[in-house]
Amino acid sequence: YLEKKRLLFPRFFFVSDPALLEILGQASDSHTIQAHLLNVFDNIKTVKFHDKVYDRILSISSRENETIELEKPVMAEGNVEVWLNSLLKESQQSLHLVGLLGIQMIWTRDAEEALTNAKYDKKIMQNTNQSFLILLNNLIDMTTKDLTPVERIKYETLITIHVHQRDIFDDLCRMHIKSPSDFEWLKQCRFYFSEDADKMLINITDVSFIYQNEFLGCTDRLVITPLTDRCYITLAQALGMSMGGAPAGPAGTGKTETTKDMGRCLGKYVVVFNCSDQMDFRGLGRIFKGLAQSGSWGCFDEFNRIDLPVLSVAAQQIAIVLTCKKERKRNFIFTDGDNVEMNPEFGLFLTMNPGYAGRQELPENLKINFRSVAMMVPDRQIIIRVKLASCGFIDNIVLARKFFTLYKLCEEQLSKQ
Repeated sequence: YLEKKRLLFPRFFFVSDPALLEILGQASDSHTIQAHLLNVFDNIKTVKFHDKVYDRILSISSRENETIELEKPVMAEGNVEVWLNSLLKESQQSLHLVGLLGIQMIWTRDAEEALTNAKYDKKIMQNTNQSFLILLNNLIDMTTKDLTPVERIKYETLITIHVHQRDIFDDLCRMHIKSPSDFEWLKQCRFYFSEDADKMLINITDVSFIYQNEFLGCTDRLVITPLTDRCYITLAQALGMSMGGAPAGPAGTGKTETTKDMGRCLGKYVVVFNCSDQMDFRGLGRIFKGLAQSGSWGCFDEFNRIDLPVLSVAAQQIAIVLTCKKERKRNFIFTDGDNVEMNPEFGLFLTMNPGYAGRQELPENLKINFRSVAMMVPDRQIIIRVKLASCGFIDNIVLARKFFTLYKLCEEQLSKQ
């Protein structure tokens, strides 16, 4: 019974049996869903119902109380899995264009124009670079004003993104790049709006993604360092070849966070699973089915904790799902005999910590389906600089250098306490 419901609304695959029974048990009263929304959406915490029409949903709100009106109200009548699907589609529809993407589209457009004309117009690169700097300083100025908490996060996020964009363009100027087909430009995340398809496209190297319009609310974004960029390129290549991605490295280097942030960059629903030796192949199979069907990204944290016999079954399950994606089929027969429809936007990611007691190497038949990315300690100076910029400091580069030296000395001279 539960499996049938899950096949109709695939995000139920990520909800435990007791929680799903509770949702279905109370389904006759549509207002009871409020408690469970965060289990199936990235950041829809509450929905607003109409005062008079009991079942009509008018708007959605995030954890930070950022509210978006739905273009068309959704009627929460009939089966819960059916109207949750309509709510998901309508929230994505209503969210079609958003502020953060705006600054990324403007940057892509202006930068491409400058690169295209750089051969004829000697000053265009310098001028465009200057205009990006002015935009950045305007944003930094805004943070010194009196803002509501949500507005503050919004500006900090815009600055975090735009500092990076401006740095990229600064580098392009310094290297005298004069063509939009140069790899230094192609390796960046580039945002285009396709009017014919009415879709937002994001290109990383030669791989193109469609923005998924998941409602992410007003959240912090990661500071993008060269390490993050490299990780994005490798993961994008892996997805382009219908493989999974496997960031590996010491604890605290941002393996899971970088995967989550790349998902946010593409507007996807990212689900993180903490793996343990208690996981069996049925549970894992259920998750793979849910991801493939809902087009979400799954990030399996510390995947090498799972027992070896389970891993070898998981390898077969993953191979089935990824082969289906590679062959561009609509559906596949899973190991348990279910016929599952596939949404090609899904992605599988494993993170692994280097071996210590209670972990094993992954079996070979699992490794061949994943591209690994080595993650190292991130560049603190860049992170300090962006954080200072987002708090309103214009001379952030000089200050960051001083703070970095201070922290480095503290780290070397002082004890851990």
